[in-house]
Amino acid sequence: MAIFVPSLGASGAERVAVNLGKGLLTAGRPVDLVVADSSGSLRSQIPAGVRLVDLDASRVLTSLPPLVRYLRQERPAGLIAFMHHANIVALWARSLARSPTRVVLTVHNTMSEATRRPKNQRSRLAPMFVRGFYRWADEIVAVSQGVADDLVQSSGLPAERVSVIYNPVVTADLLAALKSSPPHPWLEPGQPPVIMGVGRLTAQKDFSNLLRAFALVRRRRQARLMIMGEGEDRPALEALAQELGIADDVALPGFRLAIHTYLARAAVFALSSAWEGLPTVVIEALALGRRIVSTDCPSGPREILQGGRFGRLVPVGDSAALGQAILDSLECPVTPVPPEALDPFTEETAVAGYLRAVDGDKVKR
Repeated sequence: MAIFVPSLGASGAERVAVNLGKGLLTAGRPVDLVVADSSGSLRSQIPAGVRLVDLDASRVLTSLPPLVRYLRQERPAGLIAFMHHANIVALWARSLARSPTRVVLTVHNTMSEATRRPKNQRSRLAPMFVRGFYRWADEIVAVSQGVADDLVQSSGLPAERVSVIYNPVVTADLLAALKSSPPHPWLEPGQPPVIMGVGRLTAQKDFSNLLRAFALVRRRRQARLMIMGEGEDRPALEALAQELGIADDVALPGFRLAIHTYLARAAVFALSSAWEGLPTVVIEALALGRRIVSTDCPSGPREILQGGRFGRLVPVGDSAALGQAILDSLECPVTPVPPEALDPFTEETAVAGYLRAVDGDKVKR
């Protein structure tokens, strides 16, 4: 089995790839983690027994020739590709290698939103490439029903070609965070409650919305806000915190590998995103027994929280509603989540789905 990812950075998709590799190995399948560029903070997290194959390419596109060579030489039973540009290269490589390897594509975000707010020319052209090449895949997997529906509507792919397998998020390593020591002074017992946001500091995550919501919370009670992540919006967010007069109660400590130990002690986890695919951190917060407030963005939070049963959903971009939901959550006791609510997001469930996809068995639509 081979898993193909662009790099070993700290994005949610790459973390999922590492988890999936571990799960497939546990299920008795030899696993190669094939990366265009092996740099990144997740390199140290690759499980023992998973072989790292570094294609040593500067970009995903330039990884095409070494990926062709890899498929010709190794002939893995299946190649699971992560993210749109890697998906396309995986399909091209299989064709050029004339390999019998089954190719499974995974889609982790809503294409319509990424196309509406493109970061580059590649994002603008994504629907055209999807329409032209995704039909070559043996299986197309969306990480949520919302992502699946959006992919079908955006690309014109037949709905029966897209299946849903939720990400392998709930693992023993995640739950072990509940027993760890507090990793920050703000998270020590007796400190004011900490509201936590997690993600890259980019427009998609809309942390300016969270800062404005927290300013409303601070007018009513003592609390602190910690946003875990790094990105190009840091200067603007720091300036906004100063402008709102909340800078002393806001921390932006950057990215941390041990993020679960922080999340396990948050009073409230808040997702302020404008759009998502399947926000891994919402599942992690749910599994760790945190109170959750989330924008009802496309897509994922409504599915994970079962329409608001396990957390509060508020309109996208509505700072007042987000702030009030955080205040209300702080006043409510933590409600235990039944195990069956987490079952779709366990390592075992995801691995079983991907094994069916690679082995050519029918995947649940």
